[in-house]
Amino acid sequence: MSYRTEGTEPITKVSIIISKGSLEGIYPGLIMANGARAEGMEANLFFTFFGLDAIHQKRIDHIKVATVGNPAMHIPTLMGGLPGMSALATHMMTKKMDELDIPPIHEFIEMIGDTGCGMYACKASVDMFDMK
Repeated sequence: MSYRTEGTEPITKVSIIISKGSLEGIYPGLIMANGARAEGMEANLFFTFFGLDAIHQKRIDHIKVATVGNPAMHIPTLMGGLPGMSALATHMMTKKMDELDIPPIHEFIEMIGDTGCGMYACKASVDMFDMK
């Protein structure tokens, strides 16, 4: 079922910006890019600022859920800052994603790349954070 306005051309290309370095900031872009490629659309992922963590070899396996100041957590900010809260939320989220057969970030990025999705790192952010 198409939700586009009658008389308009279908969408054939999407570009998605990933600028957050948390699980809940990275996965939506990956899921949308994967869905776009599955529908035959051209897709591009642009990683900037802390979203670069998703493609940084030393950081990719240490991405966590952001619990402090995250209104989607439905907990007071003070509780989100307690020691272990981020680790607990990350564990719970990754466990649920495993149950739903959602791959880890590094595997998901490789899988999406294999479908022909373009991936780009923001040069200004790379330089600003002294990444190589």
